[in-house]
Amino acid sequence: MVGPFIFFDHMGPVNLPQGLSRDADVRPHPHIGLSTVTYMFAGEIMHRDSTGIEQALRPGEMNWMIAGRGVTHSERFEKARREGGPMHAIQSWVALPDGMEEIDPEFFHHENADLPVHQEGGLWLKLLAGEAFGLRAAVRTHSPLFYAHAILSAGAHFALPHNHPERALFLLSGAVEASGQPIMPGQMAVFGTGDAVVWASVPSVMMLLGGAPVGKRFIEWNFVSSSRDRIAQAKADWRAMRMKLPDLDDVEYTPLPSDPAPAPNTMS
Repeated sequence: MVGPFIFFDHMGPVNLPQGLSRDADVRPHPHIGLSTVTYMFAGEIMHRDSTGIEQALRPGEMNWMIAGRGVTHSERFEKARREGGPMHAIQSWVALPDGMEEIDPEFFHHENADLPVHQEGGLWLKLLAGEAFGLRAAVRTHSPLFYAHAILSAGAHFALPHNHPERALFLLSGAVEASGQPIMPGQMAVFGTGDAVVWASVPSVMMLLGGAPVGKRFIEWNFVSSSRDRIAQAKADWRAMRMKLPDLDDVEYTPLPSDPAPAPNTMS
């Protein structure tokens, strides 16, 4: 974990073909104890969840879904299926802090106007969540954190914020050096306290993240909790289909990894 961030998935970049199989979609599946944060660079994902939301996510936009006591959702590549096209995104999971792991599920969609931008000395930065670089994002968070998309020009540098005890940088493209150590695309550098200065030798794109620790967490499949017993209960609830499927996507689902695949069209 880095602050409350417990999972980080770089999706793509890839070009999806027209007529893409539905098997490529992320079928309805459950979460507890976390917020899923999906940020798009290219392409489109159609999100549907058990709170009744249907929302297309497009480049430069972010979906923030609070799972809390339990939510289910699907992520489908419907535009690519119709037209073909690129897919490039980051999804991270933010663990909810003690006392808030069982809050009611909610969903928030944030477009560019909600995501403030900072530019200085070869650094372009869009703050997605939290507080950093003198900015505050509109998204409601549950513990101190920051999350940003940054582009650094060749020869430029910047310092990571000091007001968060845990910080990390994930490099999507380019080449940078941080605290004297080179970082290559696909690598994440995690920093301790103290100064952390990032230099770019070529134009570089990165994600910056961190915050305050929220305590020990267990993670299994799509579930995050401070309690192993709570994860066991979530697994049992999903296996018994006691968790509601999305209203607009309720005819199939993703089984637990240890379970056999369900027969098609068995849910209604």
